[in-house]
Amino acid sequence: MSKKKRKTPDNVIVQNKRARFDYEFLETFEAGIALEGWEVKALRAGKVQLTDSYVLMKDGEAFLLGSQITPLDTTSAHTVADPARTRKLLLHKKELAKILAATAQKGQTCVCTQLYWKKHLVKARVALARGKQTHDKRDTSKERDWNRQKQRILRDTVKQ
Repeated sequence: MSKKKRKTPDNVIVQNKRARFDYEFLETFEAGIALEGWEVKALRAGKVQLTDSYVLMKDGEAFLLGSQITPLDTTSAHTVADPARTRKLLLHKKELAKILAATAQKGQTCVCTQLYWKKHLVKARVALARGKQTHDKRDTSKERDWNRQKQRILRDTVKQ
């Protein structure tokens, strides 16, 4: 019997699974990213990491900090490729105001959860989040285990 492995959709470049474990998402937004040419080529090759990334609000604009896009070996020599540079997120004014108001509250932050292709553009899924406590993380894993157990029980009873 072969095990089914969950597959991410083809348009997803990278997911921040650590953020899902550490935070409880309250609201999500779709944002564009201002990228350079070498970064887009590196994204096509999948050389990106979002593990410690977060969104910083400055002067009414949103910036993605902490994401690592490793340049390809074939990157042009006349451009300086900074893998950890700050990238601007492109959002509507209402969305920026909502994120700014939420992050001003104690205990809320904004994290990037996913990068994906939308036609020929790179989009970022950004979420307003509240940090989980240790007991919340345990509850989540217990609930996940129980749901798996229920599926096994149902599957076994249907076969008989």
